[in-house]
Amino acid sequence: MNPADPKIFVKGVQEQDRRILSKTITLIESSRPDHQQLARKIVDELLPHTGKAVRLGITGVPGVGKSTFIESLGILLVEAGHRVAVLAVDPSSSRSGGSVMADKTRMEKLSVEENAFIRPSPSGGTLGGVARKTRETMLVCEAAGFDVIIVETVGVGQSETTVASMVDFFLVLMLAGAGDELQGIKRGVLELADAIAINKADGDNIEKAKKAAKIYATALHMLLPTSPNWKPLVLTCSALEMTGIAEIWQTVMKFHKKFATSGELEDKRQKQALDWLWSLVEDGLKERFDTNPEIKKKLDQITRAVAKGETAPTLAADKLLFFLDNQRSV
Repeated sequence: MNPADPKIFVKGVQEQDRRILSKTITLIESSRPDHQQLARKIVDELLPHTGKAVRLGITGVPGVGKSTFIESLGILLVEAGHRVAVLAVDPSSSRSGGSVMADKTRMEKLSVEENAFIRPSPSGGTLGGVARKTRETMLVCEAAGFDVIIVETVGVGQSETTVASMVDFFLVLMLAGAGDELQGIKRGVLELADAIAINKADGDNIEKAKKAAKIYATALHMLLPTSPNWKPLVLTCSALEMTGIAEIWQTVMKFHKKFATSGELEDKRQKQALDWLWSLVEDGLKERFDTNPEIKKKLDQITRAVAKGETAPTLAADKLLFFLDNQRSV
């Protein structure tokens, strides 16, 4: 048996062998060139067997109870006969010490379910690198028969936009009664939301959650819908008491059915794939540019000239971009 044979991994993933699935994801996350090459071959061969899962992105303000929510939703789905994979996008894990592992241990019930799979994001790495690995892992999980993929943002900032760009439905979890009802949320995140869920709507907090829901509904109403077939909804739930979770999943499925029927889902996924392609091309070009020895020789000289005002940035960029062509033509 040749361990570098992609067919072994492809067969194992399709047969839902969890050991092979984990090994395949480890290859995807590896920075070794030979591992990367093998991973690319595996993903390419598995590609025809992907695309059948519901892709759900989840983000939330700090303290919103995201891990509890994902576990409650995951348990609900597993009990309904689904196979659920939970993946994380956390570019900050190398700096923070890795909160994702803590999140994983908090999902104790879900992590022991046979039809659930939880994978922390690779520690250390840029947002782009982690996102690429998460996208590939998502495809591998789909090929392994997981029909619901939950991608969660653990870091902050651009990770919300990144996760929204790889899923069908983007859910934003919020809290009520924390002072400013629009706390910790940027307009950009609201624009990404297909639904907002006010979590911890239990006990004395139920009325506060209802009030917060009205405020968020008003805020969403002021934004232009991204689709004529969908207006983002605001729901309330309690992940701890398992209330409102089923309604949120019904909302996701209603959205999925509408978009699949109208053809918007296919269009959305095609656009996401093309956007991913061009981001990979840009990253690859930048990497080759940065590691080119001829450009390295010129870089300090040109950047100093720009900083001193001796060379215009436009001319300097032109020199760098076409430097190799000029060398060849000499």
